[in-house]
Amino acid sequence: MKIQAGSRLGPYEITSHIGAGGMGEVWRATDTRLDRSVAIKVLPTEFAANAQLRMRFEREAKTISQLNHPHICTLHDVGVESGTHYLVMELLDGETLADRLSKGALPLDQALRYGIEIASALDRAHREGIVHRDLKPANIMITKSGAKLLDFGLAKSGLSTPSLESTIDGATQAKPLTQEGTIVGTFQYMAPEQVSGEAADTRTDIFAFGAVLYEMLTGHPAFHGKNRTSMIAAILSGEPQAISTLVPLTPPALERVVKTCLAKDPDDRWQTAHDVMLELKWIDEGGSQAGVAAPLVHRRKTRERLSWSIAIAASLLAAILGALFVREVRKPQPVLRTSIAPPNDVVIDNIGNNCGALTISPDGRFLTFAAPSGTDTKRSIWLRPLDGDARPIPGTEGALFPIWSPDSKFIAFFSDGKLKKVDLSGAPPLAICDVQLNPRSGSWNKDGTIIFSPTSLGPIYRVPASGGTPVAVTKLDLATNETTHRWASFLPDGKHFLYLAGTHSAGNKSDTNAIYVDSLEKPERKLILHVRSNAIYASGYLLYARDRTLVAHPFDPSKLALTGDPVPIAQNVQYAAGFFRTVFSVAAESSHNNAGSSVAAKSTLHWYDRSGKQLDQIGDPDEYLDMNASPDGTRFATTIQDSSTGVSNIWIHDLQRNIRTRFTFATADRDAAVWSPDGRRIAFGGVAARGTQDLFIKDLNGGAEQLIYKDDRVKIPTCFSPDGKSLLFTSINFSGSSKDDVWILPLDGSGKARPLFQTDAIENSGVFSPDGRWIAYVSNESGRMETYVVPAPGNGGSGKWQLSAAGGVGGEWSRDGSEILYVSEDGKVFAVPFKADGASPVFGAQTLLFDLTQFTSGLLMPDHSRFIFGKPKSLNAPVQLVTNWPATIKK
Repeated sequence: MKIQAGSRLGPYEITSHIGAGGMGEVWRATDTRLDRSVAIKVLPTEFAANAQLRMRFEREAKTISQLNHPHICTLHDVGVESGTHYLVMELLDGETLADRLSKGALPLDQALRYGIEIASALDRAHREGIVHRDLKPANIMITKSGAKLLDFGLAKSGLSTPSLESTIDGATQAKPLTQEGTIVGTFQYMAPEQVSGEAADTRTDIFAFGAVLYEMLTGHPAFHGKNRTSMIAAILSGEPQAISTLVPLTPPALERVVKTCLAKDPDDRWQTAHDVMLELKWIDEGGSQAGVAAPLVHRRKTRERLSWSIAIAASLLAAILGALFVREVRKPQPVLRTSIAPPNDVVIDNIGNNCGALTISPDGRFLTFAAPSGTDTKRSIWLRPLDGDARPIPGTEGALFPIWSPDSKFIAFFSDGKLKKVDLSGAPPLAICDVQLNPRSGSWNKDGTIIFSPTSLGPIYRVPASGGTPVAVTKLDLATNETTHRWASFLPDGKHFLYLAGTHSAGNKSDTNAIYVDSLEKPERKLILHVRSNAIYASGYLLYARDRTLVAHPFDPSKLALTGDPVPIAQNVQYAAGFFRTVFSVAAESSHNNAGSSVAAKSTLHWYDRSGKQLDQIGDPDEYLDMNASPDGTRFATTIQDSSTGVSNIWIHDLQRNIRTRFTFATADRDAAVWSPDGRRIAFGGVAARGTQDLFIKDLNGGAEQLIYKDDRVKIPTCFSPDGKSLLFTSINFSGSSKDDVWILPLDGSGKARPLFQTDAIENSGVFSPDGRWIAYVSNESGRMETYVVPAPGNGGSGKWQLSAAGGVGGEWSRDGSEILYVSEDGKVFAVPFKADGASPVFGAQTLLFDLTQFTSGLLMPDHSRFIFGKPKSLNAPVQLVTNWPATIKK
């Protein structure tokens, strides 16, 4: 019988097609007797034609129809119409677990919830003597009410099954039930006894459940192979990769549950689904730290445990007394304004990427900032109790943008291309997920979800704090030229969050720079106010900055709306215009009303000699971003941001007259200036409306800037060829990976750029030698960034030589080509003599010149004899702390 819309199967009228699989086609239908929608599954002809299987199926279908369980799809009816056998089932609204897993691993809380529900369903069926034998993500539906098992009990234990060798070609993933004598199930989730042709029992389902739970936690199948033979070999003798390797923050107790489910010998597995369900419930009730606390207990002394017990008892007593005598003990608290000075010999860094390092813990007890640690010039995150001494947090060297956990026990941060998490009790950091270039900070809610920006261009993403694959939760509005969503911050319900939507192509007063609120559960973007600043909610107010003034604006989180006028609470707050960020933080808990901010700082330029000795000052203090000298060394180009708009433009500074003039006049960022060999033109990058950065060129004698190349990637010019006929640039793909490539663009007007170095590694910062024979560039192909030298295209020869000794970036040639400078991983400048011996370069012994970490920007003269560096005038300014700041606002 041909099934189509309008067909009748008994009292059921087919309305539309839903899908198809190994068990046949599924249709949506209407039960004309009860006027309800149902799902009709029409069985395959080969299944229905086997009398033994058909009788057995009908018998078991009747049994399953009597199973009344909230997490088993209800079987309403079984019927035959004109030789067509069909099932009538509950119509479910949702998606299969397989579809959900195609988007990545589940958050830990969801995996535990669904795992408990599936184990409960298995337990109920097993108690009725029914074995699933084809448990897999495709047979599990995720609905609003939780997980539902499908195709339950269609293959019960007791049916003889031949050996694997005689049936391997009969079992397929597409058709888990076929003719008599084939292996029943889907290979990827089969237990060893199944693929060996042995009888299946309830423990076979437990093995499959372990494979499903493994995939929910990691996003990867427990067993995989290139073909069926290798897949079966993996099941019979292989072991899945440890979950903690893929998802480092997985509770050890949960990993033990999965490992026991996947034991090769059925006797070594959990013996009932009920036991598995109880274990998962215990882990869920204990939270994500189940099985982790023991190492911490061993580090505590008995006296410390006693002290904590007394403290807890005292806290409980205080809570009781507070409830009884609340009117008597609640007295107005004074407003305290204090300055927190950095430790001796420690220079706090709130500049550039470290503008987000100043944070206050949610409980208001701790402060973080970025600074070098000891003799290590790399910045670390420092932790300072408000009533104690600061200390660097081990493992946070080079870390950016710390994010507090809501219980103030953990800090997430960005480092080495990953989002990591560190336990402040002393455990080493663990990776949560990969991030792209220039990630931006976010927020962490009580459900264990972190929201953040994995790059400086693009939307906000979410990821479980336990680890997983990030998923976008906002979408750029390209109609208004949005290029970035950043500085996400949860509201008290842990579902709604604030974020800044901005564009690099307009200034502070543009309507596209604004704070919005959205939700994790249901996208509902709502405009709050127009401002180019991060915003945080605390104690009934939205805190943000205007014109370097930190203000508190009354805000109703239940209505998601401002309710009054902003009131200033701190002046002259540091504002990083290029980052759209004001340097401030506020405690999330209303009982700890602490707000901290950093004083604004500008850099002063000075000449330095080759030994690092400071010489004369140059120009006026400002926020210089990058600097590049003209070929004759008489001028330099620099990027300066307009403090009122936040837009960057390029300026030219005349070193002979010590004056500067503006070179570009765009309403979108212009930066990364590169001089032509004759000093008459400058190439630079410019932000486009679509969120990328294109390449422009402009004559120094006047005229309009000219667009010379555009595509869907971000492009940063790095060097003209010595003949001025081509331009090297770094091409960055923000949409799919953080990989950089070195490209070359002919300047003949054709616009036909091509990649020079394009591999799975990162390659950037390509620079020609003065004679055009060589190119220095940076790559991480060895596992860390190193500077290399290769022959330039068209100059013959091959090979590649590593210039840096132990990590390095950059490769600046001297005017005569006799020396290359690079910067090491820890911010030190090294000079390496260079000469060519035929087709091979020869490097001399490197010499340490000086440490760059104390500077905010730098420039070297073409002859490498002098340098210009920017040093903040007040880099080590104290942090302003306002305690009980709400009391400063007149009601």
